[in-house]
Amino acid sequence: MGLCRVLLLGEGNFTFAAALCGARGTHVVATCYESEEEAAGSGAAARSIRRLRDSGAEVVFSVDCTKLKEHFLPGKRDFDRIYFNFPHCGRKAGVVKNRQLLASFFHSCTEVLAQEGEVHVALCNGQGGTPADQPRREWHNSWQIVAVAAAAGFILSDVHLFKAEAIDGYKCTGYRSQDKSFCVEGALNHIFTRSTAHLCFTPGSCETQLGSQKVSFQVPQVLVDKINRGFLEVNSTHPIRTTKEKLSAGLSQAFPLQDISSCLPLLHQGHPDGVCPSNIFCITLSSGEAPSPEEMSQRLANAVLVSHFGQDTEKNVREGCPVPKQFYLRPSLLPHAQAIIKDGAFSPGTLQVLCGPVFRKCRITPHSLPVFHEMLVVLAVSRGTENSCVQMLVDNIKTTVSSLHQGVSGIKPSISLQEATSLAAELNDFAAFEWQLGEIQHFLCVGTDPEPSGSCVGVIRTAPDELKSRELVVVSVSLNLDLLAMLLCGISDWRMLWTSDRRFLRQFPEGELRLFKSFSFYPPSYVHDISFWVPDGQEFDEVAFHTLARKVSGEMVVSIQLRDNFQQPGTGRRSLCYRVTFQSCDRALGSREAAEMQLHFREEVQQHLGVTLR
Repeated sequence: MGLCRVLLLGEGNFTFAAALCGARGTHVVATCYESEEEAAGSGAAARSIRRLRDSGAEVVFSVDCTKLKEHFLPGKRDFDRIYFNFPHCGRKAGVVKNRQLLASFFHSCTEVLAQEGEVHVALCNGQGGTPADQPRREWHNSWQIVAVAAAAGFILSDVHLFKAEAIDGYKCTGYRSQDKSFCVEGALNHIFTRSTAHLCFTPGSCETQLGSQKVSFQVPQVLVDKINRGFLEVNSTHPIRTTKEKLSAGLSQAFPLQDISSCLPLLHQGHPDGVCPSNIFCITLSSGEAPSPEEMSQRLANAVLVSHFGQDTEKNVREGCPVPKQFYLRPSLLPHAQAIIKDGAFSPGTLQVLCGPVFRKCRITPHSLPVFHEMLVVLAVSRGTENSCVQMLVDNIKTTVSSLHQGVSGIKPSISLQEATSLAAELNDFAAFEWQLGEIQHFLCVGTDPEPSGSCVGVIRTAPDELKSRELVVVSVSLNLDLLAMLLCGISDWRMLWTSDRRFLRQFPEGELRLFKSFSFYPPSYVHDISFWVPDGQEFDEVAFHTLARKVSGEMVVSIQLRDNFQQPGTGRRSLCYRVTFQSCDRALGSREAAEMQLHFREEVQQHLGVTLR
């Protein structure tokens, strides 16, 4: 462990610095804005300066906190911690000037802070403008510290009381630029860390197996950072893989189990029957990449994809008609299971387990995922025993999930099996989409506070005619591993599962599920409205609207709400107004960047959805 280099700024009487200078393994550099003559004018400051120098600390005068790079040579930068206690422009400076001071300070810190360093800023109660302030000021009347820091690439990673009485010899000073103390009761210490850099996603291609042929395709922009992340690979410590392994271990105690997840193609061909086109990611291969009709016929003969996914394509091939070169990213693993069943490549009584990412366009909510990892469990059982087998499967999953949840949080969740109804959309987008894929018998819901009624994390199906057998019936359970991992680990926003910030995975050692501790507190949000005229006679595609918001913002839009639906008298023209809220769960997002995203979003909406902006 190397020496911890600590920089203190804006010291008044240097009593805070003097309290730190004796800490083992710490090298203190204490500074103030005043000259040495001005600073040493008070007796307390003079004594603290002598103590600092006697202990080997550095004391530097006339340091401007907004130009730190100018005061330290390259070899003397890279501070592990920077402290700025109770910054103020002096005298009766208002909130705007103090915000500007903080903004310049944070930008200056980027040039002298170590990569994994911390910036500590202590503010009087109410100044910061975060929910940690009690009472909390109105946002416009606060220093807006999280938004100011975000503009420089910092996130608030911790906040706690500034306990002045616990600091040996510390005395606050500087009230209205005088040698007078001020009230620090309820003051807060805000700890900031660097955000991961915003990723500029360039269009990317992905290679996958389609029948006997390897093809490449252009990845949709919203999925560029989500394709081939390897969360389920053997060496992964991601909580999604751990959740899958724990569920598999539980199921294997009740049934023989075979994992058949390898080499499942990412692409399906044609269009899935019964599924809304707005919900799938369409992919077009170049003419040289698409399989020939002969290859496609062979692929279908080998039952790579069957059932209601791509029936029209199968019919075209068998009748010698041209094969469309339109593909889509798999929205479910169900057709792969159906292909295996049809091919007879299964053992009755043995659980067949398929796992992998699936892709679905959906509206923006904290629990709606355009990509998630599906765990599909398929079991062929004797006719007449399907109900008891479903109960065994569900009981096993309930026991495993309940045990995992209690082990992580100490709280027993409510797990229920709900009868399937056409009101699936009321549960969540996952349930609503599953309803499009085919008949469902039950929804599996897991509830914890504040949602004791439960969120749908799985669906149960029985397919009596799938095998065309009088003796056997197919039972399947589809589980959303991402939603399960979120519930088990207390993760409130699905985007956190896909963060590139290493602080996320550090919280989950191999084989362990733990309660997630956020490393970005009170992220700032920015609200913008967009209104437009919808073309006459055209139904507005709201899912496409949300997908464009995902693409433009890089998943920085956290909410889209319809504010107004207006029909103009006389002409009948329809106008829609939406409120778009930009907020990141893991990265710094400044107001200027959010405004630029909003402008780009307006351009994309007009270009791709054919609306007329107002």
